[in-house]
Amino acid sequence: MESFKLALVQHNSIVGRKSENLAATVSWVRKARRKGASLVCLPELGVTGHAGHAAMVREAEAVPGGESVDALSELASELDMYICAGIAEDDRGIHYNTQFLVGPEGYVGKQRKVHLSNDEYFYFRGGTDLPVLELAVGRVGMIICYDNSFPEIARCLAVKGAELLLCPHAARFGKWPRNAQRRRRIVADHKDRFAITHSARSLDNGCYVGLCNAAGQAAVGLRGVDANHSGGCMVWDPTGRLAAQSRSRDIRDEMVVADLDGRAVAERRSQRCFNLQTRRPEVFAALCEPTA
Repeated sequence: MESFKLALVQHNSIVGRKSENLAATVSWVRKARRKGASLVCLPELGVTGHAGHAAMVREAEAVPGGESVDALSELASELDMYICAGIAEDDRGIHYNTQFLVGPEGYVGKQRKVHLSNDEYFYFRGGTDLPVLELAVGRVGMIICYDNSFPEIARCLAVKGAELLLCPHAARFGKWPRNAQRRRRIVADHKDRFAITHSARSLDNGCYVGLCNAAGQAAVGLRGVDANHSGGCMVWDPTGRLAAQSRSRDIRDEMVVADLDGRAVAERRSQRCFNLQTRRPEVFAALCEPTA
């Protein structure tokens, strides 16, 4: 893994406004490049928006080959950087919650969300692959929102060689609070919960973990739907320590740029008794069995 700057973005994407969301994505990517980032990650379904409503998939497109993927591929080539973005994917009429990655060379790969949460089952099919993508800066895996609740996914990606796990979220909460103090409490609570899970993923697997969460009200104009997201960007190093995080206490757009040390992953994984080297997979058969 090379040393480089990673940018993480928290921003709002309104369902049904793909062109506006894409324009915002382009703007954030350009800001990230001006800050020296070689890779920028944006939230789950950031291009098409995230809400429990059929409108969430009406602007779905092919990955690769869709207009948004093509536009971001051209941008990545222009800026000589990597872009990781979320979109509703349309694969011959079947929809997936997909995070894709493009770079200077064009389209690189994608991750389809494996475990669907809450009402997502009505609109998406779960993915079945866990690819590790080879970038010029290192080997990257992507874990989308609820999938981070399953430690097996992070471990599979680490076993395949992932040095950085990108974790885009669109973590929802209930009614939008008009009280700023209540919003700040929601932001703090969500970041506390993120830390419990993601620091463990980085520590257990000896890798960097970068998280970004959608921020704002995504269901504007959709009756009877609450799709509110708390925001939050956080980075953990291969020892499980928090290396960087967003500063906003209220729910608002923000970008975080963190320096990743190219030596840190190799140093952590070469330590005596590090678990990736000493694990005994022959005794892990229970992981493939139904829950008792």
